[in-house]
Formats: sequence, structure tokens, C-alpha cells
Amino acid sequence: MQETQILSTHPAPLPGPAPRGRAVGRALVFDACQVGVVLRAVLFVEAVLGVGAMFGAAGPGEWLARLALLTGGALPATLAWLVTACSLKKGLQRLREPLQYAAGVLLGMLAGLYACAMLALAGTTADSPPWLACAASGALLSALLVTALLLRARARTPAATTARLTELQSRIRPHFLFNTLNSAIALVREEPAKAEALLEDLSDLFRHALVEQGESATLEDEIALARRYLDIEQVRFGERLRVQWLIDPRASAARLPPLLLQPLVENAVKHGVEPTPGPAKLRITAERRGSRVVLTITNTLPPGNTGAEPRARGHGIALANVRDRLRLLHDVDCDFHAGVRDGLYQVRIALPVK
Repeated sequence: MQETQILSTHPAPLPGPAPRGRAVGRALVFDACQVGVVLRAVLFVEAVLGVGAMFGAAGPGEWLARLALLTGGALPATLAWLVTACSLKKGLQRLREPLQYAAGVLLGMLAGLYACAMLALAGTTADSPPWLACAASGALLSALLVTALLLRARARTPAATTARLTELQSRIRPHFLFNTLNSAIALVREEPAKAEALLEDLSDLFRHALVEQGESATLEDEIALARRYLDIEQVRFGERLRVQWLIDPRASAARLPPLLLQPLVENAVKHGVEPTPGPAKLRITAERRGSRVVLTITNTLPPGNTGAEPRARGHGIALANVRDRLRLLHDVDCDFHAGVRDGLYQVRIALPVK
């Protein structure tokens, strides 16, 4: 029997830990590259313009005309602010928070002057444009946007920590550990090589759970970890568990929150395979569709439990955790759906490839 690594030794090469995240204590203020941030910023500026256009408007028609006129100057300036903030975020992240605030306000002042220049070119101001008022308005709006982005960045840290603790507790469940050890004990005499492989998979699974993770991991690493888990469960269930992998190699670079796929696979085994007396099927697919990756985990349901909603339902903690972590990483640029479809339970995740 070959010598194997134990939990206290160096990690195995597969799967490796995700790259470390941003520096501790340094919040990324200018995280303006996500679609959700852009949409919220534009809606916020439009709401402010809508309220401002109400002053002096004689009726809805005049209000709408003023709003359209102000939008023609403010919207390009807002988009310019977002594009500049997104382009400079790596460099600005190295600065202290007060300097990041100052840079955001300065960019807002320039955006306000740009909006004034656009309105002046359109001939909306008879006299000289109010440059000082435009600069002050841009600085104020940008200060509010920077504050919102900073609060969002700070919110990621405790949320990610809570999610990691939840996944760690889920990973080290006593019943899973006892079942695996009992399976290994049963195989030691008759099939020692198989028992050794089982313990190696268990070691790698626990080692990866205990390693400090970064903000995201590749889909390839998450699939490798899920394979280790299913290899362990395959020994336990034997022919009852039938796994099908359909993985598009072009989808392997997509990024997910770490330790996200394995709990979904574990849920499928717990609620679809374990209560089924006969063979049960589990299918994991990953497909690249243009600039997006669609990941699905589909499992059969126990007999008599294939209606619109399964009778034996979990508490949904794992699914809620997955949904929240995806929202933190990809915001509105990610779709998550889970439920019964055509008599099968399916979890579907669509996320961008960055």
C-alpha cells in the first residue's frame, strides 16, 4: 500500500486553492465594472435629474422636456465617470481610502464640467455655463456614488466570511465523515487499493475545505473538487449512483465563489439519491454560450416525489447561501434558478466569462 498524505501535510496539486483576494483592510472603492453598478448609478443620476427638473416646470410636458435635456448632458458624463473608475480601479485600490474618496470626487467634478460643456454645445445656456455649480453637483453626486460603492465593498467581507463558515460546517458533517470511514473500513481487507483511494479523496476534500480561499475559483477547480466528493459517494452507493458529466472545456475558465459547486452536488445526493431505493441519476453539465457559461446540476427524485414541488424538502440553506454568494461576486450579471422541471430537480446557474 503506497504512502499517502494526511491532512497535516502539503496540499495535493488537484485542486489548488484559488488566488488570494485583495489586500486585507484595503477596500476596493472603484468596483464600477459590473453591470449592476452601472445600472444603479445611471438610475440614481436620473432620479436626481428628475427631481431637479420639477423645479419651475409648468406641467408634465415641460418637465419631460427638461429631463430629456438634462439627461443629454448628464448621462454621457455619468458613463464617462463609470468607465474611468473601472479603468483605474486597480491603481486606485493601492491608495488609502481617503485618497480614493478624493479621486472619486475629483473625477465627479470633471464629469460635472463635461456635462456642462455638453449642454453648452447644445445651445441650452444663453450666457456662460455655470461651471462652478456643475463642478459642485458632479462632486456631490460622485461622493454619494463612491460611498455606496465603498459600503458595498465592505459588505462583501463579512458576507463572504459567513458563507465560508457555512460551507465549512456543511463540508465537515459527522454523518458524511462516519459513512466514509465505515466504507473504508469495509474495504480495507477485501479491496485495500480502493480503501486507500477513498481515504485519499476524503483527505483532499477536507484539506481543500480547510485551506484559506480567495474571492473566486475557476469552474475547473470546482468540478475537480466535486468529482472527489462523488468518487467517495460512488463507493458508498455503488450502482445506485449513476453520474454523468458533460463539461465544455471552453467553460473551465469561468469564475465562481469557492466551495460552491460541491454543496449543490451534495444536496442532489442527499435529496435525490439517498432516499431512492433503486438506481438514481445525477447529471452535471457546463456549456459555454457566447460570453456566458450555463452550469446545471440535475438529479432524479424518489418515487412519488416528482410533482411540482418535492415533498421531502431541505431547509434551503445551501441554495440560499449559493444565491447570495453568486450575487456578491457577479451582482445582476448572474442568474440562479432551482426547482422541479420535467420530473427532475435542477439547479441552473448562468454567469459571465471574464
